[in-house]
Amino acid sequence: MKISILYGTETGNAEMLAEDIQAELDAAHDVTCDNLADTDPTALDPTRFYLLVCSTYGDGELPASAQPFAEAIDKAGPDLSNVHFAIFGLGDSEYHETFNGGPKRLAELMIARGARQIGDRIAHDASGPDLAEDIAFPWAEQVLAEAEERLGAPA
Repeated sequence: MKISILYGTETGNAEMLAEDIQAELDAAHDVTCDNLADTDPTALDPTRFYLLVCSTYGDGELPASAQPFAEAIDKAGPDLSNVHFAIFGLGDSEYHETFNGGPKRLAELMIARGARQIGDRIAHDASGPDLAEDIAFPWAEQVLAEAEERLGAPA
């Protein structure tokens, strides 16, 4: 399966996790990994499955590197109805009211333009006992299997 991992980060944690997921999937898939800041939403390829990895910053906002992507979606209003994605969020439940707000906003933007989310939006909690990759690796395998079932592409 052709997979694009797109990350939105403020401090680099989402980027590191995205690269770790890429390394985990690379042997069995055609995987690219790019910053959302360098991604044009009008150029998303419907033949690729998108794994979004995004942190939350400030008051539940998108991190700096995801903001240009979000602004481009708002401005261009692309038709993403043939795009499929899954999303993994990074946050800290100590900030209960805004916990995982960035990834939620990113998923809402994609869905509003017609993109189809596969699997649940997962949120890693920095205040919890688990390492992000301990949750992200099984999540990636699960959503890829679900994508294969729904889309008929080999995962």
